[in-house]
Amino acid sequence: MTSADDVRRAVAAVSDPELRRPIGDLDMVRDIVVEGGSATVGIVLTIVGCPAATKIESDVRRAAASVPGIDAVEVEVGVMTPEERKRLTEKLRDGRAPRQMPFGPDSLTRVILVSSGKGGVGKSTVTANLAVALADLGLAVGLVDADVHGFSIPGLLGIPAGTQPTRIDDLMLPPVAHGVKTISIGMFLREGEGVVAWRGPMLHRTVSQFLTDVHFGDLDILLIDMPPGTGDIAISIGQLLPHAEVLVVTTPQAAAAEVAIRSGLVARQTGQRVIGVIENMAGLTLPDGTVVDLFGAGGGAAVAEALSSDGADVPLLASIPLSPALRAGGDAGSPVVLDAETDAAATAIRTLARSLAGRGRGLAGRPLPMSLG
Repeated sequence: MTSADDVRRAVAAVSDPELRRPIGDLDMVRDIVVEGGSATVGIVLTIVGCPAATKIESDVRRAAASVPGIDAVEVEVGVMTPEERKRLTEKLRDGRAPRQMPFGPDSLTRVILVSSGKGGVGKSTVTANLAVALADLGLAVGLVDADVHGFSIPGLLGIPAGTQPTRIDDLMLPPVAHGVKTISIGMFLREGEGVVAWRGPMLHRTVSQFLTDVHFGDLDILLIDMPPGTGDIAISIGQLLPHAEVLVVTTPQAAAAEVAIRSGLVARQTGQRVIGVIENMAGLTLPDGTVVDLFGAGGGAAVAEALSSDGADVPLLASIPLSPALRAGGDAGSPVVLDAETDAAATAIRTLARSLAGRGRGLAGRPLPMSLG
């Protein structure tokens, strides 16, 4: 005979799509009554108007109905009390005080900054696709769009305009796109706003809140899309995350390479370690096999050599060719690493992702999965 405990076990395993944890662990399951083949299941959501409400209710109904002997399911949905939300946020912080940095030197999360010396080198497009490729390998990936004045990550990942993080008291739950938990200032602008005209202190506060008030959960890798150059945000993140690793993006042309070297040197001055160079917009191979170097050649290797001149090992990790599919995917919010598997740029980025994953560690030292083809 089916018992309420049987149904509770099934329902408790349902995952909250935003928190990515079982609702039983989050204390969201309430009274369950079984009478004959009918089950009445009580659950509570974190907030009124929870954007995941429909999916949670549907998944709970399906889980309860999957229990042998249950023919009909009624789901009663409520909302957590303020005290229950407080206990939940304390559990999510895992003992950390509010506004405390979760990505310190002792964290198991690798923090990787993607920087460039100048704009227009495709840094954000590379970052977005790299994040998706890493997530497709089976890693838990977060992405912070720290390019506050030139934010573009939501559009590159296809996050619909108007999408905002869910707030649970003073915690924010980042939207998830293609398996990547993402936060950007573009998610906080009112309709019609498209410009952020802030100076140093406000920029520092915003980036700090992205790192402390957004609940990413347990991550293998946190990517941070940096603004180009060596301005206020680069300095702030250098102070907040002096242990972070840095990837420098450049194009092959000498003019871009010269300024890319500066961004790597500034990062190093804050204690961050430059782990490699990514050359974007490299030679385009035409159908007849001819390679056209629209932006010259050799810039990536030159940056890697310059940043290795003091004895550090800074390899050229990837040379990503010019790709119409990469550009089109960015415009459409559809990452090329998922939608154009034979594209040369997609192949180069997936290879880069595997290289970075192989250099790191999983949560609690677990082996990193390798599922991407």
